[in-house]
Amino acid sequence: MSTTKPVTADELWNMPRESERYELVAGELQMMSPAGWRHGELVFRLSLLIGQHVKQHRLGRCFGAETGFLIERNPDTVLAPDIAFIEAGNLPQSEPEDAFWPGPPDLIVEVRSPQDRKSAVIEKAERWLAAGGKTVWDVDPANHCVTVYEADGKTVVVKAEETLSGGNRLPGFQIRVGEILSETATDEP
Repeated sequence: MSTTKPVTADELWNMPRESERYELVAGELQMMSPAGWRHGELVFRLSLLIGQHVKQHRLGRCFGAETGFLIERNPDTVLAPDIAFIEAGNLPQSEPEDAFWPGPPDLIVEVRSPQDRKSAVIEKAERWLAAGGKTVWDVDPANHCVTVYEADGKTVVVKAEETLSGGNRLPGFQIRVGEILSETATDEP
């Protein structure tokens, strides 16, 4: 039984920025290791593709890795996906304070690292959806696929030779999964 007082989102926000990177899960700090270069390149490539599509079609706002989303209170949970997107219709009329974004994004993209456990990835996707996220993409380079989790409980695995669709979140967005995961892929849509 832990007697440690839960950490709040405000306390996490006020931690020195030169300290370790953390996510906050039910009041407990979880250290985030720096990503490897392949992970970083893949996140950047996919961010460009999604960002260009969102900008071109004026679909909403995109957020990069390390952006914290406050998705639970008492105890607080702040998660930072690799890529996040909020639909235009779900954006508040005025911008939130300069702190963590209040609430989950509509589309959450998590790129697996080699050390990520499958059970932890599924648990995180479920946490995002339970908090109100609509779609989670679990990009799995090792298994050459993307698992799409939907808020309605539907889960689809899209293999390398198949096309990943933006569905209701990113209408018109389509790309072959193999193009995303290819080490020789270009950043062109």
